[in-house]
Amino acid sequence: MAKSKTRTQEWIDWIKAIMIVCIVAFLAHTFIATSSIVEGDSMYPTLEDGERIFLNKFIYMVSTPNRGDIIIFERPEKKYVKRIIGLPNETIEMKDHKLYVNDVEQDISYVDGFETKLTGDFGPVTIPDDHYFVLGDNRAISKDSRNGLGFVSKSDIIGKTEIVMYPIPDWKRIK
Repeated sequence: MAKSKTRTQEWIDWIKAIMIVCIVAFLAHTFIATSSIVEGDSMYPTLEDGERIFLNKFIYMVSTPNRGDIIIFERPEKKYVKRIIGLPNETIEMKDHKLYVNDVEQDISYVDGFETKLTGDFGPVTIPDDHYFVLGDNRAISKDSRNGLGFVSKSDIIGKTEIVMYPIPDWKRIK
């Protein structure tokens, strides 16, 4: 009889452990981190079509997005990955192949000269409170704040991309 209780208790302990692991995994996936697959070439060469990226969901619960962060945000039709170029209440302008924020020229060395020329002039545009101006690094084909996506609300941001996880030979921290 004692052996039966031990076996039953062992099963109960296993079920509890499995339930705890499932709950922790669910909470981590929902609130801390997840992965996503890059679709398209709008962030090339920084990110390539088909790469699996690690997405930090927690970071913007404790801090605010910064210029240069590569984020994933949600729209009703799909999720997008883009780079933050302008912050709330800033005035942004692209003039003569140069990016200006509040009339100060910005370093955009992450985009090569050819792509910079393809950006085209726009602005000046003032970004509303709690919104961000985003661009894809592959400016010639990117749908972004210039041409269809508009400003990105902070509430639409899912998280910050941190690492390319797959394919394994291409593993890297994202800058």
